[in-house]
Amino acid sequence: MGEKRGEKDRGVLLLDGLIGGMPVFVKELVAGGVAGGFAKTAVAPLERIKILFQTRRAEFHSLGLVGSFSKIAKTEGVLGFYRGNGASVARIVPYAALHYMAYEEYRRWIILGFPGIGRGPVLDLIAGSFAGGTAVLFTYPLDLVRTRLAYQVVESSKLSVKGHVPTELVYKGIRDCFSKIYKEAGMRGLYRGVGLLGQTFTYPLDVVRRQMQVQRLMTPSSNATRGTLETLAMIFRTQGWKQLFSGLSINYLKVVPSVAIGFTVYDVMKAFLQVPSRDQTVVGVATDGLNNPPSCIPPSSSLSQTQQ
Repeated sequence: MGEKRGEKDRGVLLLDGLIGGMPVFVKELVAGGVAGGFAKTAVAPLERIKILFQTRRAEFHSLGLVGSFSKIAKTEGVLGFYRGNGASVARIVPYAALHYMAYEEYRRWIILGFPGIGRGPVLDLIAGSFAGGTAVLFTYPLDLVRTRLAYQVVESSKLSVKGHVPTELVYKGIRDCFSKIYKEAGMRGLYRGVGLLGQTFTYPLDVVRRQMQVQRLMTPSSNATRGTLETLAMIFRTQGWKQLFSGLSINYLKVVPSVAIGFTVYDVMKAFLQVPSRDQTVVGVATDGLNNPPSCIPPSSSLSQTQQ
């Protein structure tokens, strides 16, 4: 009994030592990644339906939300609700990790570089904008892959819409999807629609982005690709203006639990990893700066101290 307790105590001490030795930015990366993975998986079924609505899968559009859930359950089972979620989590973990960490780092740098800016929504807006842009540049190809995987549907002859021709699955998984997209269009293909990602606060452009991502799957016989304005005009002309808001209600349903779960898990992970509060970190960095005048510190050392 005593030996087991001793081993447990040694394990706790080892874990505490490991956590204590981690730089603050690494802790924020870990906390953000775990939070993003949990939040994305929790709302994955709603995200799958939303993507199918946005990309004009006629058999789902006509069924509505409840009918679409029923169809997927019958044709693909429970795992069908998570089709493409592997790519989604593979994207959201580094995305959320970079987003949370970059936000904290940009916030600290802005406070130290521009002391007069104060704490408030302006600071959060600037730091959040830079953090979002940083995260997008590194993780967008995975968003493209998850959309194409989620677009694919396992057909059933009994449940498919009359006149709809069942199609084979084009992509067998994440690696296969990456490989085929790269062979088709190179690096440019992996970033198709990323001019739009920074503007997804306007929902219609998110619909345009999704349709651009699955364009080759929607019209496999055509080699031509449409740009942003061409895709927007095509949707308005052939599908109607309502299509630009397709899936918006699902977005409302998923955004609250997604954000709530994300921030809750992030705070729990920060507490577990012993991450100091934002103000404590800023004060600590400022104190280090006073004790070590800039003239005596090379730029690389200064950045290292900021991160720690």
